[in-house]
Amino acid sequence: MHNSHTDTAAAATAVEAALQARYSARAFTRQEPDPELLRRLLVQAGRAASGGNLQPWQVLALRGAALAELIATARQGPADEDERQLSYPPSLWEPYRSRRYKNGEDLYASLGIGRDDKPARLAQLARNFEFFGAPVGILVCIDQRMGHAQWIDLGIYLQSLMLQATAHGLATCAQGFWRRYQGALKPLLGLPEHYMIAFGIALGYADDSAPINQWRADRADPQQWLQMRGF
Repeated sequence: MHNSHTDTAAAATAVEAALQARYSARAFTRQEPDPELLRRLLVQAGRAASGGNLQPWQVLALRGAALAELIATARQGPADEDERQLSYPPSLWEPYRSRRYKNGEDLYASLGIGRDDKPARLAQLARNFEFFGAPVGILVCIDQRMGHAQWIDLGIYLQSLMLQATAHGLATCAQGFWRRYQGALKPLLGLPEHYMIAFGIALGYADDSAPINQWRADRADPQQWLQMRGF
């Protein structure tokens, strides 16, 4: 007999497991995900909540020669100098400054890269150009005339995709890095006039032997950000 309560509980457990397991992978194997599976994940992520049902995302998935051409074009640059494309506000304040600093130090420590080894740090940063070796690079784009609420919708799409990928044994890494290369990439991608790259996503199978994939970012104590009133 079909038990809807059992099904709901199982689905909740699967979502919780994916939330716990998801992390930003920065090293991938060469194994490519099945194209039909990838398409299904990209389409299903489109079920994400969207204010007014605008569904403001435009998604491009690239592999093979198309991905190689994107990478080569971005490497030729130059990077955009528009501060609005940066991933963080300038002059971060507390507690965000300390969180970001610790995250960076822990990441480089996992690779054995010291604070003063600037060439090695820049080389690791440049791996963003390669989608960290992932066989699939995804770009999520948005019409620049959209507002903050529609950018929230993009975040919901992103989380939906990453959790689905995790549930299917795939790994991902979201990359704000690609916003810095609008000028170089928009002609290549043939984006409409008002569109911009919001973020990229590296997707594939994680290289579990890579030291950087053994590291996990920590999370702030909920007491720092959570209030429950009237409970």
